[in-house]
Amino acid sequence: MKKFPFIIFAITLLSATFISCLEVESNWNDYADWRNANLAWLEEMSLKTNPDGTPYYKKVSPSWYPNAHVYMHYFNDTTLTRDNLSPLYTSTVDAKYIGYLYDGTPFDSSYLNTSPADSILRLSLAGVIPGWTVALSFMHVGDSCEVLIPYEYAYGNTGDRKIKPYSALRFIMKLVDIPGYEVQP
Repeated sequence: MKKFPFIIFAITLLSATFISCLEVESNWNDYADWRNANLAWLEEMSLKTNPDGTPYYKKVSPSWYPNAHVYMHYFNDTTLTRDNLSPLYTSTVDAKYIGYLYDGTPFDSSYLNTSPADSILRLSLAGVIPGWTVALSFMHVGDSCEVLIPYEYAYGNTGDRKIKPYSALRFIMKLVDIPGYEVQP
């Protein structure tokens, strides 16, 4: 009789796992064209070069999450900002951004915000999609850049509200400040 609750729990867990797998497989098939278009766009963009032949985007991957990566192109001279603070995983930052889907459709923008300041979004690095965490960890206060995030480090195979599953994302973003710079012991 003592095993009965365990058996019920195990059956419930297996059922939930099975249903979740069916949803992922369904998404995989339902969004095949969208996924393939996103992957092709990201591949094309990652190969983009400057007029001198150097890569336009730099693929960055943090040591603390070596499998994650984003592609970044800085608009500013980073030698002028390299001595500025760079956020930690525990930091709270102020950023400005506009987010686009691969096809150029805008889906979100801090420019609609009025608090804590005009067009600023205050956020914790630990509370955003992995691609944002990676990108912000490679920025210093004052940096502006374009960031391309593979779907795996955005909203994955499930999507989110206006964002379809398997969406690669493009952000134009600026790290304005780090009001919550916390160093953990």
